[in-house]
Parts: sequence; C-alpha cells; structure tokens
Amino acid sequence: MESPLLQSPGAVAADPPDEGVAAHYGEPAQEQRALAAGAAFADRSNRGVVRVSGPDRLAWLHSLLSQHLDALKPHEPTEALLLSPNGHVEHHLFLVDDGEAVWAHVEPGTAPSLVEFLDRMRFMLRVEVADVTGEYMVVTGPPGDAPSTDVPSWPDAAGTTTRIVPRAGGFPADLRPAGIWAYEALRIAEHRPRFGLDTDHRTIPHEAGLVETAVHLEKGCYRGQETVARVHNLGRPPRRLVFLHLDGSVDRLPAHGDPVEIPGGRQVGFVGSAARHHELGPIALATVKRNVPVDAELLAGGVAAAQEVVVSPDTGANAQIDLRRRPAARG
Repeated sequence: MESPLLQSPGAVAADPPDEGVAAHYGEPAQEQRALAAGAAFADRSNRGVVRVSGPDRLAWLHSLLSQHLDALKPHEPTEALLLSPNGHVEHHLFLVDDGEAVWAHVEPGTAPSLVEFLDRMRFMLRVEVADVTGEYMVVTGPPGDAPSTDVPSWPDAAGTTTRIVPRAGGFPADLRPAGIWAYEALRIAEHRPRFGLDTDHRTIPHEAGLVETAVHLEKGCYRGQETVARVHNLGRPPRRLVFLHLDGSVDRLPAHGDPVEIPGGRQVGFVGSAARHHELGPIALATVKRNVPVDAELLAGGVAAAQEVVVSPDTGANAQIDLRRRPAARG
C-alpha cells in the first residue's frame, strides 16, 4: 500500500522491499538525528499487520512458532519465528497480545502468505486469523508516556517505540516524518537483522542471532525445532551475521546481495542491508561463512570493510567459544 506521505514535499520513494514509503524527505541525516532524539516518526506503513483472535490463540501459536507463547501476558511484546521443517526462517513476527487478540507485524508483502499458512493449521481450534494491513499500519516514533493498552507496541532501535495504529487515525501531527533510511540506519547500528534483507532462504536462527530474541530453547515441539536444538547443543552454524564498518571515502554503499570477499577475491558471504549512520558513518550487516577469521579485512560489494562480531563462529550453548583470528606472522 502506498503511503500518503509519499505526496509530501521532498519525499523520495524507497527501493524494494520498502516501496510504498519514503526513503527520505530531502534531509536524510537530519531526519535520522530527529528520529533518534524523539522528535520524529518513521512511516513503516508498508509492513503487514496480522490479527489472531479466539480463546485458543496463544496455545495454538505456541505450538507453531519458536517462542513460548501459551502464557504470554497481555501487552507484553515479544518476537517469534515461523520455521520450515528444516529450520530455515520463513517469517519473523513481532507479537503482542492485547487480552483479546494477538497482533503481529511482519515484512512488507508477507502477511498474505503467513495468513494462508496459519489458516491451514487451524483445524478445529477456536481461532480466527485476519490480514488487517488495510485497516492498520506500523509507525515508529518516540516512546512518550506509557502507551494506551489498546495500542500494540514494541521497544525498538535507539530508544524508539513501534506501534500498530489505525490507518484512519493518520500520522502524528506534532512530529516531523523521517524516511525509512533513518530507521534502517538505527536498526543496523544496533545489529538487528531484518528478515528478507539480512537473511536468505537458507538462514537458520543461530546464524542471524535471532535465538536471543525470538526463540525459546526450553519449550515443546514446533516446526524446525530439531535444527535449533542441534545447533544449540553442538554449535558451529554454517554462517554468521557480522556488522561492517565501511570505508567512508567511497561515495556509494554496497547493494543488498553484493558479494562479501576476502583479499584475493574469494567470496565468503553476501551483504544484507547498508546505510549511512549520522554518527558511525557508512555501515552494513552481512552474512559470512563461519570459518572467516573474525579480524579479517573484507570487501563488501567492492567497498573495504572492517567486521565486528555479532554472532560468534562457535555459537551454541555447549560449544567451546574460541573466536578465530588469523595466525600471527612468523618472523
């Protein structure tokens, strides 16, 4: 759905997957500073919104998703993953229960496929699933006072709060709008991976650091649990998420999907998302092979990059953590 804010003076449309909202409104750096300072809001109305109602909703979602949900308290935000039978991430959901229904926001364009899957899994349970993207939207802005209990909300990057609000109510009138570039820069700086950008069809939760936020390791069976348990116990996922400090002398950012290489031209991964941060400069998230030394200099889409560990190469509760570094040169 195209946001009405795209008709604002100076608005520049974002590229996929964020088409439909503005990348910026003519002042990207100022918008980012204002968002971080609590003086702006980010229009994320292109995201999907799903509502699950009915008395069996929490126990049912608990059986399907990676998070412990059957005792979820009202207005307590959490995250969960829908995994494939092989443990690959298929959906990343941000969830909250308002006492009557579970609300979730998901990546742009993914709500219909999520609702289709959930509808197939209802069987005789007392649940109803609805894609309500047409009636509700996602907005990220300052936390303000404690939000009304009838507004689903989540703490987000750089102290912001994300809320699901009725589209009919419009956007905050007392704040300036910030483009999606502003929000993305804050998200990347906090090492928060985004499904579909910083993941691919082979991503498992441990590779992207999603176990800490979206997986409960002691709950009962759910689809894909075997993969999660195996990596948790044995460690050593095939790949790992890294944060990149990019060469600031280059006048471009690497694109999503650009190769990550080590000196000599060998590809070891791919670029996920990249942005220009108002304090850190050009930054990115990337996925690389587990055995890439943690202090190796990299090239991200041809741009020199220094990596910062997000996911240890030996992640897993029972694995011996020993970050790999290049051997010292022998004299």
